[in-house]
Amino acid sequence: MLTPEQSRAARGWLDWSQDDLAKRANVSLSTVRDFEKGRRVPIANNLEAIRKALESAGISCLTNEAGNATGIRFDGMPVAAS
Repeated sequence: MLTPEQSRAARGWLDWSQDDLAKRANVSLSTVRDFEKGRRVPIANNLEAIRKALESAGISCLTNEAGNATGIRFDGMPVAAS
């Protein structure tokens, strides 16, 4: 599962603003902002859209054996989102 910390780290790595991520994931800016500040967890389809937007740019979210978030990994050249 994507965490707020992973989302912020991934955006930083990609040099994306919250608005960039919101547009690429086709979710509202407030959804990204509230998620990354820990105010609320987006509904499942919005969280999945955020994760997929990051993955399409080459980001993978890392977890340990217990399923806890441990970081992110950049898997290669980002794919431009349209």
